[in-house]
This record gives sequence, C-alpha cells and structure tokens, in this order.
Amino acid sequence: MHKDFQRADGWTKEVIGGAIEVHRDKGPGLLEDIYEQCLMWELKLRNIPVVRQLNVPVSYKGAQFDSPLRLDIYVDSCLIIELKAVERVLPIHKAQLMSYMKLLDAPIGLLINFNELKLINGIHRMMLPGSGL
Repeated sequence: MHKDFQRADGWTKEVIGGAIEVHRDKGPGLLEDIYEQCLMWELKLRNIPVVRQLNVPVSYKGAQFDSPLRLDIYVDSCLIIELKAVERVLPIHKAQLMSYMKLLDAPIGLLINFNELKLINGIHRMMLPGSGL
C-alpha cells in the first residue's frame, strides 16, 4: 500500500462534500476557473490543506525540466483534484489526471466535472496502480 493512501482516501470524502456544496450553490454551466476558486474557498473553510495551480515537475532520464504543467488543486500533498466543466469526460482527461498522479506519486486523484445536473455523475476517483488496499 502507498504510504499516503489512507490520508488521501480520508480527504476524498471531505473534498467530494465540498464539491457538492459548490455545485449545489452554483449549478452547472460556469467556467472551470470559477468552480476552482469556489472549491478552493470551500476547502479552506473546512480547514483542508490545499494548494492551487501547482507546477508539476517533469523529469526524464535524470534531467529536470521547467514544465508548463499545472494541476488544479493538490490536497495535503497526497490527493490531486482535476476540475472540468465539459459536456462529457473523455479518456484524455483521465489520462491527464493519471499522469499528474504518477509525476507527483499521489495515490489518489479525483476528476470532477461540474457540468453535470447531478454532480455525483461527474466525479471519477482514480488510484495509482498498486497504491490501494
């Protein structure tokens, strides 16, 4: 099991609760950045340690590169939150989240698409292979 799995797993419930609260208030149809700002505020109100728009380092065969990769929200250095406001989640969106998870060695990631009538239909929980129970 990944050393941060239990901590990340615990945060998922809190984050999903916060996302549902934001969606309940704002509904679907807004820009991703608005949901990101609202969710960040909601998580801070819940005393959840979060960082927004974290630069994701990329290395290749011993070289470290300055990278334009930025993940939306990083919770307690163990849970990645990737937000979308799209008609439907595509495989490339899940691949993007998995890439961030691998680069940061984060055991769990949540892909949350706010452009759903019921937010629960837009929540996708992903685990880094071999990190769970």
